[in-house]
This record gives sequence, structure tokens and C-alpha cells, in this order.
Amino acid sequence: MSEPAPTTPAHHPPPAGTTPGSALDALVALMRILRSPTGCPWDREQTIDSLLPFVLEEAHEVVEAAERRDLDELKGEIGDLMFEGVFLAQLTAETGDFTITDALNDVRAKLVRRHPHVFAPDAGTADVTTPDAVKDRWDAIKQVERAEKGRERTSQIDGVPEGLPALLRASRISAKAAKVGFEWPTADEVLDKIDEETAEVREALASGDRTHVAEEIGDLLFAVSNLARKLDHDPEALLRAATRKFATRFRAMEGRLAEAGTPVGSDAATLDVMEATWQAGKSEAGKSEAGNSEAGRSR
Repeated sequence: MSEPAPTTPAHHPPPAGTTPGSALDALVALMRILRSPTGCPWDREQTIDSLLPFVLEEAHEVVEAAERRDLDELKGEIGDLMFEGVFLAQLTAETGDFTITDALNDVRAKLVRRHPHVFAPDAGTADVTTPDAVKDRWDAIKQVERAEKGRERTSQIDGVPEGLPALLRASRISAKAAKVGFEWPTADEVLDKIDEETAEVREALASGDRTHVAEEIGDLLFAVSNLARKLDHDPEALLRAATRKFATRFRAMEGRLAEAGTPVGSDAATLDVMEATWQAGKSEAGKSEAGNSEAGRSR
């Protein structure tokens, strides 16, 4: 008779914390178990590179939950994002580079250092009394820190991460350029630039040169991101909102067409039929939004 296969010993999960510190300790201890030789095979095979997509995904899910004001969902997504940080720090702890404690102490020291108006108010910070003044002082301190590390910027637009979403990065870079005066004086002039870029897209389309078309569309998107920034809007948030609105209206159109017996994808659901249904739904949505606005004012 063959010997039974050895069983993996069961681990006891650390108890939930009752304070922020004990909760973090419990999560770190849980991560160590998952990465242990008798832990989870999937967790053990992860690397810094393999975790990066999950970090980005969790960050975006935090933003999505926050924008929806779904606080229960936000609570979970914040936890998921913190877990990714703990996971990364566990990998670096295993290689002897740094621990989660080192990372937390590092950010603590950085926040103290960059808030002298709070923690050292006598250190020439009497003029730091507005959000803009705080940001200016923060940027100046960052410049000093970079110089001390031998990482001085060679351009005014340095320091914007390559990994940011493209529209957000465009807005951040153009904001840095604007800070030194390289900026359109008015939003109307940005609109003129958008018109110019739109005309150049049309010219590129007429030429049939796909590479040229792609370049001009990129220029148009960059100009639009500048208009949003100029008007104090986050272009990334605006596009997310517009995409959500499109998705809501598209689903409503699908429902209407399904009820009418002409589901999307069928021969009967022609472009003209879909467009008419879309416009009808859009008109109803507009009336509903106006009604809600009136009701809000009456209250």
C-alpha cells in the first residue's frame, strides 16, 4: 500500500488589528505566510515586475470607487492598494534591500521635511499660508532633495512619471511649462489651437498617411488636455466621466432596442435606427437631469 501524500500544515491567519498599527502588522504577517515555503504557490512566484499591473489596477479601482462615492467599495479598494505595497515590500525584505518599516519611516520623514510650516514654523515659513504657497515650498524642497542625491533636473518639465495615464501626464507637463510662462493667456486661445489641430487632422486624413494622421491626432489630444488644465479640470477625470456617460446611454439604447425586437447586432438595428434610439434616450436623460436639478433647487 502506497504511503499517503504529505499534507501541507495549516497556517493560522493573524488576528485582525484593532488599531492602524496592529492592522498593518497583521497584514504584513499574513503576507509573510503567503510567501513562505508552505504558503501560496501563486504568491511565491510573484516578482516586482509581475506585481506592477496589479498596483496600477488597484490604484485605478480606488479612483473609480472614490468618484462614485461608493464608500463601502472605497474601503475595500484602499485595503487592496495597501496590500500591493505590503506585497512589494515583502519581496524587497526577502532580498535584504528594505522592509515595509523602512518604507513607512521614509515617507514619514519626507512629510515632516516637506512641511516645515507645520513642524518648524519658525524656519522662515511665515509666508506659507495658502495652498499655492505650500505647493511652491514643496517643489523647492524637492529640488534641494534631488540635488543632494545627485539627481538635479535638467529641464523645468522633469519629474512627471512616465507611467502616469497619458492625458494626466500631458496635463502635468504642460502645467510645468505654464509655470515658467510658456502658456496660452486665455482659454479662447487654447480653443483656437484645438481648431488648428483639428484642421491638421483633416489635412492628414486627406493625405492618406496613417503615420501623419496618428501624429496629428496626438497633437489634438494634447491640445484638448491643455484646455481642461487651463480651466482647472483634470482631463483624466473628465474623460472617465464622459466614458461612463457614453456607456450608460449605450446600455440604455441596447435595452430600448431589445424591447422593440431589434437588438443591437441584428440586421434591423441599422445605424439610423440606433442613432434615433440614442437621441431619444439622450433627450429623456436631459429632461430627467433637468427635473432633478429643479427638484434640488425647490428643496
